[in-house]
Amino acid sequence: MLHHLLRSTGDETLSTAEDQNLSATKGETGPIEIPIADFLKAIWLNRRWLAKVIGLGLLVSIGIALIIPNQYTSTAQLMPPDPQSLSDTSMLSAITGASPIGASVAGGLLGTRTASGTYIGILSSQTAQDDIIDRFDLRRIYHRKFYYQARDLLTERTTIVEDKKSGIISISVTDRDPILARNIAKAYIEELDRLVNTLSTSSARRERIFLEERLKSIKSDLDASSVALSQFSSRNATLNPQTQGQALLLSATNLQSQLIIAQSELNGLKTQYSDDNVRVREARGRVDELQRQLNKMGSPGVSTEGADLKTDQVYPSIRDLPILGATYSDLYREVTMQEAVYEALNKQYELAKVEEAKEIPPIKILDEPQVPEIKSSPHRSVIVLLGILISALAGIVWIVVCKLWEISDGSDPVKAIGMAIAHSFRSGDAVAPN
Repeated sequence: MLHHLLRSTGDETLSTAEDQNLSATKGETGPIEIPIADFLKAIWLNRRWLAKVIGLGLLVSIGIALIIPNQYTSTAQLMPPDPQSLSDTSMLSAITGASPIGASVAGGLLGTRTASGTYIGILSSQTAQDDIIDRFDLRRIYHRKFYYQARDLLTERTTIVEDKKSGIISISVTDRDPILARNIAKAYIEELDRLVNTLSTSSARRERIFLEERLKSIKSDLDASSVALSQFSSRNATLNPQTQGQALLLSATNLQSQLIIAQSELNGLKTQYSDDNVRVREARGRVDELQRQLNKMGSPGVSTEGADLKTDQVYPSIRDLPILGATYSDLYREVTMQEAVYEALNKQYELAKVEEAKEIPPIKILDEPQVPEIKSSPHRSVIVLLGILISALAGIVWIVVCKLWEISDGSDPVKAIGMAIAHSFRSGDAVAPN
């Protein structure tokens, strides 16, 4: 291999051509020593060509900078959670599907770092990402067919980091659409809150779930009992058998006393007038009406299960009340008992929700995600500057290589191989690779 050595000789100037001829006559291939001034002279002589290369690089870099679409980044910051509230690794293992060994390793890691690591694990989980993908239909937006492809792109555009000193979690989402970037960052916070509350395994949560199921069952039974009681009361005009019985007895007593008075008046009128007298007929009609009402109040007419009242009955008879009262009492007792149980369970349910809220750490948002006003990338000026530097460097390297090629001796193996390859291509005798 030919080694090219560039060395500045200061005041001394060596004749490279003579040295090369001398080396060639001796059959030796040594390093080529060229003063830097020769390279600078070569660059100066090719300055116009170098300017064209730099100009071409400038145009290409400007085109690339204009083609790259704008990217917008929305950032949200969360306060660190309570370390004691997330010390159990079962929540993280349930989300990520980790094995018991992985869960124990995660527990060991969490013991040596802040509890924010659990939040980061939840935010980076497949469950949270799939929910976000479904919510915003990211497979269509990202032009991806499968979920894993959309997850990879979402992970690439999302940055979740923790400040080791303060424990503050930063969630940054980058997208071409600034509104979508803000919405996805906000969705990460909502998914974190939902998963923390859903997958909590605290005792207060288990108690709350049990009480919630029991309340649903008791509420269903209470509604059925209330409907049965109301239908029974509607069919038999039974509201409160005890109070209703006392009222009926009082009404019957009043009717009985009025009937006795009316019968006494009728008997007195019969001693003075004939049966066809108007006053006698009126007194007899009053007695008959009072007797009919009294008979209706005391006549039985229902079975033990109750029966529909007749059209002319406004309330059940006195003899029917004890029979109706037994059924009514059973239905009323059932409703009252279920109401008491429902109220007691409801109080315990509210207390369990309060305890659960104390045990589950709330998601405390330090900075809400906002719609970014300016783009985060690309940095077009940097791209253009890099394009100019790369094109200038490439042009200078090409000039140097050409200069080295020009002054190299024909016996140099590298030049010999290069000339052979070039000759084969020009002659069309290049061998196709197998």
